[in-house]
Amino acid sequence: MSPTFRLLKLAIAWLLLATVASAVPALMMPWLWLGAAGAVVVLSDAVLARLRKPLDLQRHLPGRFALGEIGEIRLILRNDTGRAAKVEMFDGIPQGAEASAMPWSGVVPPIREIKVFHPVILHVRGEAVFGPVHVRRFSLLEFWSRKTLHLADETVKVYPNYEPVIRFALLAMQHRASPLGIVRRPRAGSSRDFHQLRDYRDGDPLGQIDWKATSRRQMLISRDYQEQRDQSVVFLLDTGRRMRALDGGLPQFDHILNAMLLVSHVALRQGDQVAVKSFGGTDRWLPPVKGSHAMPVLLNHLYAYQTTPAPSDFSTAVEQLMARQRRRSLVILLTNLRGEDGKELVPALQVLKSRHLVLLASMRERAVENAITEPVETFSSAMQFLAAGRYVQERREILATLGAHGILTLDSTAQEFAVALANSYFDIKAAGRI
Repeated sequence: MSPTFRLLKLAIAWLLLATVASAVPALMMPWLWLGAAGAVVVLSDAVLARLRKPLDLQRHLPGRFALGEIGEIRLILRNDTGRAAKVEMFDGIPQGAEASAMPWSGVVPPIREIKVFHPVILHVRGEAVFGPVHVRRFSLLEFWSRKTLHLADETVKVYPNYEPVIRFALLAMQHRASPLGIVRRPRAGSSRDFHQLRDYRDGDPLGQIDWKATSRRQMLISRDYQEQRDQSVVFLLDTGRRMRALDGGLPQFDHILNAMLLVSHVALRQGDQVAVKSFGGTDRWLPPVKGSHAMPVLLNHLYAYQTTPAPSDFSTAVEQLMARQRRRSLVILLTNLRGEDGKELVPALQVLKSRHLVLLASMRERAVENAITEPVETFSSAMQFLAAGRYVQERREILATLGAHGILTLDSTAQEFAVALANSYFDIKAAGRI
C-alpha cells in the first residue's frame, strides 16, 4: 500500500492547522480529536482496500507482429465487487516498443468488465516478451493505492514487415503490378514453355502463330506460352556486422529481409523453388521449398534472423553453398559491398558462377549519397565529401570488375531495393538465363 497525493494533502492541511492550534490553546483539543478521527478514517480506508477482492485481468495478444507495424492488444478488466474500482494500468511491453496509449487510467464499474485496446509497435524482430501487467488500484476514499502484478510473461513472434508482399499480391490478382514499380518486360522466346493453343488476337507476333493448326482449322491460331517453372532461387544472406547500419530508421538487414520476402513471393507464384543460406557469424540453411505453403515456412525461418559482430566470409559461404546446392540455380548474394571486398569476393563469385547464375545485390547507404550531394561549406564537410566519394568509387570499381567476369550486379538504396530486386528477377526469367 502506498499513500496517494490526496493523503499527503490531507496531512499537510492537518499540520497547517497545528500552527493555528498552537497559537490558540482552546483549539488544541479539537485539533487532536480531528487528527484522531482522520487517522481512523485513513486507516479504515487502508484496511478496506486490502480486503477487497482483486480485479480479474486477461490479455489477448495478436498471433504475430510485423516489424514497425501497429499490433493491437486487448486487455479485459473485470470487477466482481459491489463498488466501482478506479485504476491505473501499464502493460509490460517489451523493451524498445512503443505503446502510445499506456499508461491507461479509468474506472471499472461494479460487477462489470471493460475492454482496453491499445496499439503497440515493436522495433526488434525475433521473439518479444510481454511481461506482467502493472495495475495500481485506488482505495475507496483514494487515500491509498495498491500496486499488483497480473499475468505471466508471454512470448510473441515479430516477423519482418511483409506489407510490400501483400500489396504486390493484391495488385497481381488485379493484373496490375506496375503501381508498385515492378515491371513485367517482354519475354524472350528461350525463357518460355509452351502452354496451349488459342485463337489469334490482334497484336500477336507472326512468330507466335502456329501455322499447322491454322491450316487445319482454317483460322489463325496462336501459341500461348508460360514462363519456365520449377527453377531454383537461392538467397545467400549476409548477417555480418556490415548489415547493422541504420537506414530510414531500420537496419539495412531488415530492408533486405523485406526485399527477400517480396522476391520469394514472386518466385513462388512463378512456380520456382526458394532456398536460403546465411553467413557472417551464422550458418543456417533452408532447403528449397515451393508451393502455396512455402511463404509461412519462409517467414517462420527468417523472423528470428539477427546480425552478428562477425566479419563476412564470402569464400567459406560459397564453399558451403556449393556443397549444399548442386542443382543450377539463381544465387542472389545479399550484402552491403565494401571497397576492401574485391580480393576475396571476386574469386569466390567466380567459383560460384561455374555452376550457378550469380546476382550480387548490394544495398548502398543513403547517408553516403547525402554526404556527396550536400554543399561543402566547412573543412569537416569537405573531408566527409572526399571520403564518401572515395567510398563510392571503390564500390563502382568492384561492381565493374564483377560485371566483366559475367556476374550480374544490382546496387540500390534501401528505399528502392525491394522493387529493383524483383525487377532483376523478372529480367533474368525473361532472358531465360537460369
